[in-house]
Parts: sequence; C-alpha cells; structure tokens
Amino acid sequence: MYRVDLNSDLGESFGRYTLGMDDKIIPLITSANVACGYHASDPVVMQNTIARAKEAGIRVGAHPGFPDLMGFGRRNMNITPAEAKAYTLYQIGALSAFCTAQGVAMQHVKPHGAFYNTAAKDYNLSKAICEAIYEFDKNLIVMGLCGGELCRAAQDMGLRTAMEVFADRAYEEDGTLVDRRKEGSMVTDEEVAIARVIRMVKEQKVTAITGKDIPIRADSVCVHGDGVKALAFVEKIRKAFQDEGIEICSLDKIC
Repeated sequence: MYRVDLNSDLGESFGRYTLGMDDKIIPLITSANVACGYHASDPVVMQNTIARAKEAGIRVGAHPGFPDLMGFGRRNMNITPAEAKAYTLYQIGALSAFCTAQGVAMQHVKPHGAFYNTAAKDYNLSKAICEAIYEFDKNLIVMGLCGGELCRAAQDMGLRTAMEVFADRAYEEDGTLVDRRKEGSMVTDEEVAIARVIRMVKEQKVTAITGKDIPIRADSVCVHGDGVKALAFVEKIRKAFQDEGIEICSLDKIC
C-alpha cells in the first residue's frame, strides 16, 4: 500500500497582515507546519492556527525559521550551530505552549525557508537543530528534504524522520532544490507536477532538471495554500492520489 502525508506551511500572518488561505487549506491536508514567530506569525495567529488544526483533526508541527520577519525567513544568515540549537528550542517551546493549552500533541518539526535549505546542506547545523528537538521531545518527527543533511543528522540521533518532496519545485541531480532564481526552478504545469509526485510515491524516482532520473523517497508532499490556484491544485492532487490508490494520512502513521 502506498501512503503519503500532505503538509502545508501555515500560521504565517502577522498582526494586521494576512498571508495564505489557512481556513481553506487546513481541511485538505494532514499535517500543518505552524510558524513560530521568527520568520512570521505572532502569539494570536499561533493560537488561532492551533485551534483551527484541532477542529479539523489534523496534526501539528513546529515551523522554526531564521529571526527575519522582514525577509520572511528566506534570507541566508550566518549563524553558529549553538545559535541554531537555541533558535530551534525557543521556537518549539513557544508553539508547544499553545499546543499544551489546547490539548494538542505536537507531531513534528520542519525548519522554514533559508533555515531549511541551509540545514539540508550543513550537517553540523542540522545536528544542532536535531539536538534541540531530541532534548525537547525525542518522539517528535523531523521533516526535511529527502536525502538532505537534516534527515541524516536526525537518523544518526535516532529520531524519526520524514522525507519531504515538493510538487512544484525542480530538483538538481544531487537531490537539492533548484534555486528559485534559476530558470526552470518551478514546475508550473499542474498535470506535470501531479504526475511527478505520483511517480515519486510509487516509483521513488524523479527527473532532475538535467533530465536524469534520481532516487527519492516521499513520506510527505509539501503543498501551498497562498492563492486560489494553489488551493485548486491541492484539491486536484488529493483526487489524483485517490485515483492512484495512494492513501493520504498523517506522518505518525508513516514514520
């Protein structure tokens, strides 16, 4: 049987500024990555996002990022492993308070943006992130780029690991995502994107931007909900999975 999780980055509004379509995307996914206040979100948004996820019966994870509200956590920062560990622990702790208050169990941790991409390539940074997760709760699942250093560090530490893939992103031959600034980094054809993801799940392969097939493991598929077209895409990918006999379920049933 084929199984896969659908995750989305949520709770990224801030103050009077609204980002995304959380209320519409939450019923369509199985795992929510909730921003923890560094790259986006605030206490009220965090509280409301947890409440929505609880009502919909989906699982919740922390989505820690670089302390970069203005750049939405997508700008690189030169931080030490010790800082990465402290930043991760601080943000997990913040979200955990809202989870505990509402009786919601945290399922996973997935870094955001530049923090995620840096961790995918930097083992020492990833090890520090995993140390924070392990010391906070060794039962949490670490979600990271398939084949990346974060997943390797998590496995070395004995943490449960979820390999994440992207429907709308192109891959380099080494398994990393093609830089957004490069031509062809985004897969814009919905049918192509869905066919690619189905192949990732069933055949554990994806065609890199060079045309070469590379191995990949899809425990969770990242989908976006910050636009009407994106919302329609999530609905289409759910139907395609159903048609292909792929069960959509939360990470704790996969990892």
